[in-house]
Amino acid sequence: MDASTQPSTAASTTDTAPAAATAAWQLLGARPPKVFAMHIGYAARAAQKGRTPEAPGYFLKPATSLTTGGEVVAPAGTEIFGFEGEIAIVIGRGGRAIDEADAWGHVAHVTASNDLGVFDLRWADKGSNIRSKGGDGFTAIGPALLPAERLDPASIEVRTWLDGELVQEDSSSTLLFSLAQIVSDLSQLVTLEPGDVILTGTPANASTFGPGQRVEVEVSATDLDGERLSTGRLASTVRVGDQQLPPYSAQPKPTPEQWADASGRPIDEFRAESAPVLDDELRAQLSTIALATLSSGLRKRGLNNVSIDGLRSTQPGKRIVGTARTLRYVPNREDLFTSHGGGYNAQKRLFDDLHEGDVVVIEARGDNRSGTLGDILALRARHLGAAGIVTDGGVRDLDVVTEIGVPTYHAGGHPAVLGRLHVPWSYDETVACGGATVQPGDIIVADGDGVLVIPPALVRELVEESIEQERAEEFIAAQVDAGERIDGLFPMNAEWRAKYAASQEQAGA
Repeated sequence: MDASTQPSTAASTTDTAPAAATAAWQLLGARPPKVFAMHIGYAARAAQKGRTPEAPGYFLKPATSLTTGGEVVAPAGTEIFGFEGEIAIVIGRGGRAIDEADAWGHVAHVTASNDLGVFDLRWADKGSNIRSKGGDGFTAIGPALLPAERLDPASIEVRTWLDGELVQEDSSSTLLFSLAQIVSDLSQLVTLEPGDVILTGTPANASTFGPGQRVEVEVSATDLDGERLSTGRLASTVRVGDQQLPPYSAQPKPTPEQWADASGRPIDEFRAESAPVLDDELRAQLSTIALATLSSGLRKRGLNNVSIDGLRSTQPGKRIVGTARTLRYVPNREDLFTSHGGGYNAQKRLFDDLHEGDVVVIEARGDNRSGTLGDILALRARHLGAAGIVTDGGVRDLDVVTEIGVPTYHAGGHPAVLGRLHVPWSYDETVACGGATVQPGDIIVADGDGVLVIPPALVRELVEESIEQERAEEFIAAQVDAGERIDGLFPMNAEWRAKYAASQEQAGA
């Protein structure tokens, strides 16, 4: 091509680039040659995802996806908008096959980033994330750049707020691969150039937001001279635009799998709702049937290990009937408590997500030498209408929890905080509590006789049979009270069964 006919790269870049991207390039000093992002960077995020990478993994984002925050516009028909607060680093000195020991010297700046995504387009990406995370405005950075030479790369903090509530908090000290290792690793096969941007992965609890909500990300650190530095808060909002994707393009598919992946919440929350197993009629029936009767019916069906044993209630005489929501604690290990115990951990997420009639069931391995919940969580449970709480560990603020009034079965009071013994690890998974296995959705019935776990698939037939059994036992009790001998009556022989059937027919039962 003749030189006179070649397009001007500078002119075309300026003329066609989105205004938001141009503002980001101005912040960086130039259009970045490349924008990298990590798939999984933090230990807590790996634990939440259930997979830990053997080596760093990356994807590329277009330079036109950059913005300094503000409103991002998603295509019409999309609805799963994900946010991921991250530490971003900007390369100052390029190179290839950079040694780990020298890698931080190649970094010029550190800033905040929000790796935004439209997850209902992700199904067609096959790992590239071009559709879901490469759109204009989907890579927010800023608002200020921090000088890398003044920072300890192992002590940089990142925080994310959703509508003013802190939802993500972590530090570069818990990265699976250090910032220096990330720079070195990328440079082994790809020449890094000045201005390249690297997003280093998001901590646990990245989630979703929608129109009308605001996400803010801040990166901060104490520099080598002891001065506190901050990028300030990088704010992002989302709006669904009018742009219709043509029929040959991948169309939005807001599947339960994508909702769960984007939000970090259990997939069952996004599956089509069916009629609740525990409806009002069934709940009322379970509120009157003796626990011993239900236990006998379960035993007839071969279920002998469905009682949660060794606990006492804060509300003696008050029955619990509800649906299990499970919470698992593992033994405290200091590094794991650092990654899982602070911030918006599994315990807090579960209690914030309770619904009317839920029963929190906590696996604490039968260890009551510290609290597994206290007054604040009990208040939250009461506000959301939870039917009760069952823990095979201790309860902190026991007197106050008792006053709050949510029936709580526990292994004793203890003043120590959760972190003395436990790490809140996961929720809405199968747990062991008081010697029984409990799954989310199991029916929990508890009173002075103890706590019973009923598989939801059996509850309706069990209730029908138990109602009939209690009618028969009322008849037997009346006969014994009238002076009849127990022999042949309890259990009823053929003669007494005939008399019972006649009495029921007469009563119209």
